[in-house]
Amino acid sequence: MIRKVVIPAAGLGTRLLPITKELPKEMLPIFLRDNNDKICLKPMLQAVFEQLYGAGFRDFGFVVGRGKRAIEDHFTPDYSFIEYLKNNNRARLAYGLQEFYNKVNNSSIVFINQPTPKGFGDAIYKGKSFTQNDPFLLHAGDDLVFSRNDNHLRRMVDAFDRHNADVVFLVEEVKDPRRYGVMVGHEIELDVFAVEEVIEKPKKPPSNFAIIALYIFKPIIYKAIEQVECDEGGEIQIADAIQVLIEQQCKLYALKLRPEERRIDIGTPESYLKTLKGILEIVP
Repeated sequence: MIRKVVIPAAGLGTRLLPITKELPKEMLPIFLRDNNDKICLKPMLQAVFEQLYGAGFRDFGFVVGRGKRAIEDHFTPDYSFIEYLKNNNRARLAYGLQEFYNKVNNSSIVFINQPTPKGFGDAIYKGKSFTQNDPFLLHAGDDLVFSRNDNHLRRMVDAFDRHNADVVFLVEEVKDPRRYGVMVGHEIELDVFAVEEVIEKPKKPPSNFAIIALYIFKPIIYKAIEQVECDEGGEIQIADAIQVLIEQQCKLYALKLRPEERRIDIGTPESYLKTLKGILEIVP
């Protein structure tokens, strides 16, 4: 059973400057609907956490870096603020915040420091002491997939178990995958691919399957990361580590998003604007 979740949230968010100079991009707000079907604003990272909590996960390791104090503060309950809201006729807002705090208190949350931004692969490696010898779910803090009853997560766990996989991840067909990691593989069953190659941000993509930063890993991924050298920018890319596993003939599978499963992306100003415009139409 997959019990632990590692959530990297230590990136600098340079493509979203200047807003991300002081505010982590994972804390940027998105529109959602509350239990009363009213529009509310939540930090992206809270939406990720609450979705995973609803799917049954309770052990969370957040990988954070310098300037990410806002994340730790947000996930630290402030009951005096709830009392303030109640005393000022803001009971509905107090109730919503209390619900979030209940989920936090019912979870085991640790914060793992990545002092230097050395890439997504390094951020994952920082979670080694948290996951130890257990398989784990890896979910980026700035990526989110909506599906009915969290079906995308259930499909991932099912594929991981049925195929005794070393790695399972999600992919999405996009028109221009050049700013993503790209997967090449062959379909072995409906929407499930045996992975043959992954390439980080190729100038000439060999396929239109863009990798979504949502994976299930066995601990073997850590040994693969240890074998990867930094790229020209001084970063360790997870795509390079995954390619190491492919060359070692490990079992890797990719699940294609289905039409009813929708991804939102806040990585660039353009994708964030698209998210804000369209998210209320796709939230179940």
